[in-house]
Amino acid sequence: MSLKCGIVGLPNVGKSTLFNCVSSGGAQSANFPFCTIEPNLGSTNVPDKRLEVLSEICKPQRTIPATVDIVDIAGLVRGASRGEGLGNQFLANIRECDAILHVLRCFDDGNVVHVDGSVDPVRDKEVVDLELQIKDLETVEARLGKADKAGKAGDKQAARLAALLTRYKAALEQGKSCRSVALLNEEEAALAHDLFLLTNKPVMYVCNVDDASVVNGNKYVDAVREAVKDEHAEILVISARTESEIAEMEDYDDRQMFLEEMGLKESGVVRLIQAAYHLLGLQTFFTAGADECRAWTIHRGDKAPKAAGVIHSDFEKGFIRAEVIKYDDFVQYKTEAAVRAAGKMGIEGKDYVVQDGDIMHFLFNV
Repeated sequence: MSLKCGIVGLPNVGKSTLFNCVSSGGAQSANFPFCTIEPNLGSTNVPDKRLEVLSEICKPQRTIPATVDIVDIAGLVRGASRGEGLGNQFLANIRECDAILHVLRCFDDGNVVHVDGSVDPVRDKEVVDLELQIKDLETVEARLGKADKAGKAGDKQAARLAALLTRYKAALEQGKSCRSVALLNEEEAALAHDLFLLTNKPVMYVCNVDDASVVNGNKYVDAVREAVKDEHAEILVISARTESEIAEMEDYDDRQMFLEEMGLKESGVVRLIQAAYHLLGLQTFFTAGADECRAWTIHRGDKAPKAAGVIHSDFEKGFIRAEVIKYDDFVQYKTEAAVRAAGKMGIEGKDYVVQDGDIMHFLFNV
């Protein structure tokens, strides 16, 4: 899978610090605007306790987790849509991403400068939203004229595109993002995807807080929740500084003790990586045996042949059927033979929609 989540936001909100914690990518992090100029790309493992359990049962020679790509993108400022700051570069980089992790500064610290002189995450969010909306409006208006003309000339596909673009234009002119426009059917979803609009990408707001607010949030987080309540967007509360300290601890027990002292069950980075994976519309199936236990990445809704093709293209081309074991059944019976004897082995054909956590074996003929 080549899907990517882009970490975006204003300068000095903690993007690069979080990126370093997530990917160990070594992105520069410092207290001045535009510290990040070129986008940094990191591929990181997706934590999954199910894979750990399967490895304990099978004791394989190797265990291979799923991965997700995270991109740290240069900070955006007012006027980016007109090329201010690193605006054009920022917008081009985000267009190449499939989902957005929008980092908002939700902490007070006089030693960390803010480009607008004060802490206001809702205002910061609106600055980024506005710049993306302006750019999308330019794209929509440019496409709308051509589609409308072709539609009136009898091109039915162009007419449908023009209708969708008209709805996007209305939303953008009202200060709303394109993702707020409900799509009517799969055809519209395909048209929308091909437009590559910036504000149509799925988004999660990452509230970067101080250490004391990492469990329950604070007034800034409450303000963000109120501001995005109609967007159906996820919110993640995390402390970049805390995560940076955790990342420096080499001993697992020290990390767990630190998390318990903070009142956390798991690190924010683990939650962020898992959230990014799901934000991209991805899920996992497993193969498990003595040689290898592996987590494979597919899109939610993919059918069995598509999943087989992730392992090897020949598996998809010559797909015959899939043998499917549910994760809980494998944990209970421990071996494939025991699962089969208990009548828990599913035999599925080409129309089977793979479920998250399925353990699969594919039969194919080339």
